[in-house]
Amino acid sequence: MALTGMDIFKQLPKTNCGDCGIPTCLAFAMKLAAGGASLEQCPHVSEEAKALLSEASAPPMRGVTIGEGEYALKIGEELVMHRHEKTFFNPPGLALLVEDTEDGVAVDAKLAALKEATYERVGQTLRADLVAVKNSSGDANTFSDMVKRVMAGIPYPLVLMADAAAIDAAMSAAGPAKPLLYAATAGNLDAMAELAKKYGAPLAVKPASLDELAELTTKLDGMGLKDLVIDMGTRTLKETFQNLVFTRRLALKKKQRPFGYPTITFPAEETADDMMETVHAAVYTIKYGGLMVLKDLSPEKAYALYVLRQNIYTDPQRPMQVDQGVYPINNPTEDSPFLITTNFSLTYFIVSSEVEGSKMPAWLGIVDVDGLSTLTAWAAGKFVPERIAAFVNKSDILDRIKHKTVVIPGYVAQISGELEEELQGWKIVVGPREAADIPAFLKSFQPATA
Repeated sequence: MALTGMDIFKQLPKTNCGDCGIPTCLAFAMKLAAGGASLEQCPHVSEEAKALLSEASAPPMRGVTIGEGEYALKIGEELVMHRHEKTFFNPPGLALLVEDTEDGVAVDAKLAALKEATYERVGQTLRADLVAVKNSSGDANTFSDMVKRVMAGIPYPLVLMADAAAIDAAMSAAGPAKPLLYAATAGNLDAMAELAKKYGAPLAVKPASLDELAELTTKLDGMGLKDLVIDMGTRTLKETFQNLVFTRRLALKKKQRPFGYPTITFPAEETADDMMETVHAAVYTIKYGGLMVLKDLSPEKAYALYVLRQNIYTDPQRPMQVDQGVYPINNPTEDSPFLITTNFSLTYFIVSSEVEGSKMPAWLGIVDVDGLSTLTAWAAGKFVPERIAAFVNKSDILDRIKHKTVVIPGYVAQISGELEEELQGWKIVVGPREAADIPAFLKSFQPATA
């Protein structure tokens, strides 16, 4: 029986320290009881209380980590059905499918291209997360050889898709750490469970139906296996989507623990069309895939999925923003212009791309205004002369340029006089109102010399 907030409160230290991110222990207990917080957030709870409360206060969806170290991927542990209710926490993983019947040289090229398709956006690294190796040959030695080849080619965690004997052979031959073992069914449950225990690895579960899913996960839980990932077994967009929503609702709204695990989906097996495969993966990124296995993650398709995933898994209560600082564009020199704008990610990318496209070197100063756009930040009293001046004075810009001219966005021209008072000795220039006019402005603009 689930514990009430007061039951949980009695076991907490009652210090009201706020280290959990919630002001009081009572408020934390209430959120814990409602599934809106994790017991791990409290650093002061006793081991005795932790043992008593851990099961009752566990998130409705278990978090599962695949792999170890720098490239480990955690999925699941979500608390809400809809992003606007709070936020989504653990972005889904994107996996490239490699079959052991493929030519080795071709596989090496695919892995090199996958590793190369790494991008930076809003200070975050966007890339694929895993490689799924499938035993299409049916031969354990061929499978082991391909697993070794993939491990040598890329450091990402693996999904091992084979029967228990082939997986065991591959793992015994210096296999990867904590790969996802795929997949336990009603027919091979015991063998796959023993394998997961032997290697301490997470295990995928593939039922014949949703009713069987509850039976399988309950049996595996009883065997001490908690790190499970669900494959619905469906291979059409409509059925998979329906089941993803249904199991998410059962776990979060109905508190049905047998369904409270992250999921794995297979766009690679749902369509032969590479573009439609990307569409399927996009749908599951939004609702509610934990892993998506694709046979094609070429850059033009992968980047679209990376950006979609990043946008969906950004806290809606906290705008996407870049770090405050001075950014060099087009290899600027000490004579290059110095422009100022806000740290709203869209503002940064539009302005920086226009500067970059102009081929003119420049320094771009980004002021932290809590991720607001230029006019919004000005109206909120954040993109104001005092804050801009404090940023300029604390930055190292005068170590990079020999002039004292700063260009501000045209939409806040009204602050130029006050900013000139705050920045003694600086010349304030009002730049274009629209980012599209920046290239022409830079080509005709010359900063005043010191």
